[in-house]
Amino acid sequence: MAATKSVQQMSMDGDEPPERYFVKDGRFGAIDTSPPQASIPIINMSLFSSSSSPSSKEEKEELNKLRSAFCSWGCIQIVGHGIPETFLDKVREIVMQFFELPMGEKQKHSQEPDNFEGYGNDLIVSDKQVLDWLDRLRLMVLPEDKQNLSYWPKDPKNFREILVEYSMKTKLVMKDLFKAMAKSLNLEENSFEKKFEARSILKARMSFYPICPKPDQILGLKPHSDSSGITTILQNKEVQGLQVFKENQWFGVTPLPHTIFVNLGDQMQILSNGMFKSPLHRVVTNTKATRISIAMFIEPEPEEDIGPVDGLIEENRPRLYRTVKNYAQFNYESFQKGQIALEAARI
Repeated sequence: MAATKSVQQMSMDGDEPPERYFVKDGRFGAIDTSPPQASIPIINMSLFSSSSSPSSKEEKEELNKLRSAFCSWGCIQIVGHGIPETFLDKVREIVMQFFELPMGEKQKHSQEPDNFEGYGNDLIVSDKQVLDWLDRLRLMVLPEDKQNLSYWPKDPKNFREILVEYSMKTKLVMKDLFKAMAKSLNLEENSFEKKFEARSILKARMSFYPICPKPDQILGLKPHSDSSGITTILQNKEVQGLQVFKENQWFGVTPLPHTIFVNLGDQMQILSNGMFKSPLHRVVTNTKATRISIAMFIEPEPEEDIGPVDGLIEENRPRLYRTVKNYAQFNYESFQKGQIALEAARI
């Protein structure tokens, strides 16, 4: 059964967190709320040419930096993305306004069992499941005809308009990233992008992390990798919480006000034949401040074949993954079997 109160309400009321929120699995180490800071490269997207002309020296250097970052960390922070700072602030503002609404207003958009969309917390798949200390609103943005408007808030009044605009701007950034990743590996520019061209899926997940009385025992978001191609995260401007796992250690991601954090999902690790990484990441909580984030996930049309790009299969680098369809469903089914989806897809 789901919790009778939202996490936000439990936090406001000063409730003792229920047992189901306490982390018991230490496979990925203890919760550390003050880890070393990650040296995640900052990539200037404005240096990437939109034409097929030969790369400039500056572009080649930035492409090499991007390739190195995705091969090691699996994530970057981007500037020069073309989305105005004032608009990013507006996106954060309307998301915070939604979570500040009375509970009755938010519950008008509550998710239903077995549906990822809507307002709520985790989908309950097991009695032993540890729940995340957050409330979230998840929406399908694309394809447009798949939007279920009953889940889209009407208050704040300009919520849908701003989120759709942000989504379209973010999709353009993702398109440029797909091209840059292909160029960085000396592939045809559309090698990755073509997998996401047709009726690609774009999902939004807005998360609210309330103050937590037990941040050393409860996580805002459990360790996981994403099933997407690319995930972008607009972080809170000041409150830190996101962490990435590298070489058996957790590192904190410093929020930089007008950068966008980008991490690759499992489908990019498969498409790149394991050259790029889909990083394990999590969110910690704290006792002093709330935090929000806005994540966007792009996935190919479910029937699209996802397997290593031909140009990345060589004698000295054999094919590492089999071809899969509907990776989101494959990922979910693997989780139900206690398997890691990427490992289940390995040859």
